[in-house]
Amino acid sequence: MSAPNIIFVLLDDLGWRDLGCCGSTFYETPCLDRLAAEGLRFTNAYAASPVCSPARASFLTGRYPARVGVTNYIGREHPSRGRLIDAPYVDHLPLEEKSLARALGEAGYATWHVGKWHLGEEPYWPDRHGFDVNIGGCDWGSPKQGYFAPWGIPTLAEGEPGEYLTDRLTDEAIALIRAHDASRPFFLNLWYYAVHNPMQPKPELRKKYEAKAKRLGLDEVDPFEVGDFFPCDHKKDQRIIRRRIQSDPRYAAMVETVDGNIGRLLDALREAGQYENTIVVFTSDNGGLSTAEGSPTCNAPLSEGKGWLYDGGTREPFLVLWPGVTAPGAVCETPISGPDLYPTLLEAAGLDPLPEQHCDGVSLVPLLRGEPTAEHVLNERALFWHYPHYGNQGGTPGASVRWGDWKAIAFYEDGRLELYNLAADIGEEHDLAAERPDIAERLRGMLHEWQESVGARHPLPVEGA
Repeated sequence: MSAPNIIFVLLDDLGWRDLGCCGSTFYETPCLDRLAAEGLRFTNAYAASPVCSPARASFLTGRYPARVGVTNYIGREHPSRGRLIDAPYVDHLPLEEKSLARALGEAGYATWHVGKWHLGEEPYWPDRHGFDVNIGGCDWGSPKQGYFAPWGIPTLAEGEPGEYLTDRLTDEAIALIRAHDASRPFFLNLWYYAVHNPMQPKPELRKKYEAKAKRLGLDEVDPFEVGDFFPCDHKKDQRIIRRRIQSDPRYAAMVETVDGNIGRLLDALREAGQYENTIVVFTSDNGGLSTAEGSPTCNAPLSEGKGWLYDGGTREPFLVLWPGVTAPGAVCETPISGPDLYPTLLEAAGLDPLPEQHCDGVSLVPLLRGEPTAEHVLNERALFWHYPHYGNQGGTPGASVRWGDWKAIAFYEDGRLELYNLAADIGEEHDLAAERPDIAERLRGMLHEWQESVGARHPLPVEGA
């Protein structure tokens, strides 16, 4: 059998519960729900960071952000300070990293990047990391001029006034598929700018969800909870505004637009006769934005969201369709993380592993095949996060580890460690560190050992403090 095509669809800021198949009762995602029904859905899938650039670097390198050095979103002009000063970070994806695209390209794949990049300025754009085609990828983290053309994106031909960016990126991806010589496999890295701010939906869809919110009585409910002031210098005059329910018509409309475009993409794949020989992976780069900048979504029952080390900041929807391999409607509860994508897709493509490169990830192919022994083995490994920065959304510098059902979060400002049992407390509401000091200290030791092994950089003390 020929090597499978690969499509990796990455959304920006989509939360764990933002799909119908993941529990949303307000957003409508029939196309992605169908993808989940035809393939495999992971319920404990994590991005490697609570913010975008580090997670993206992790997907493409098979390494944790702390090992790559990209630990914050690229473009932060100065380190923030509160009781500490942000750790320094690398502001680009280093060229010495052998990206997933380069590895697949060397094996004969056509490699295409379409959409957001946010992994460094022009010397580090997708074409420098093994992509044959780059459409829309540059150093920008969001569409500078919004979702309606003109966009002003240097790597994307300008659209007609009013053309919608999400639609255009899908058009570009479909055109690549239709023009491709089917004798050669392709890797499509489709990274949408949506559903990142600014909240700019199509007007007709916004009206649809305004009517839905009114019909459900959501327009009469105050969706927000006001919290403490942001702890870092550039946010000191802002409070944390938490969204408690999913009810924003603008966000719902943007989610539906992405969903419909993914449906268009899959239809084009069928028309090209490539559907049965294509692996489709869908996920998000970090948790939903729920505590700042308009707080457009809610991740409950998970705690917090983008920019935080609680599960609302890192746990993601994760869907995989591999026709003939993944069982329709299958659900896997085994914890997985961003670095796992690289070795998984190498094995799925029939290629040898590159353990020196993707040293922090493991292949999920046994899980995709439904092998029960794989679940037992992978449930025993630890997953790690290191975010030594003040987040724009209210989070403070810290690191965390998940081991089985246990999760510990270490906070750098005061040295405290919180401990949660996620099986019993998915919302991370009951800190068990005092009740289970044995588990807390074991996880603290695991975290410290891991940080030392990857060369993690830590926040700095404030001079004179």
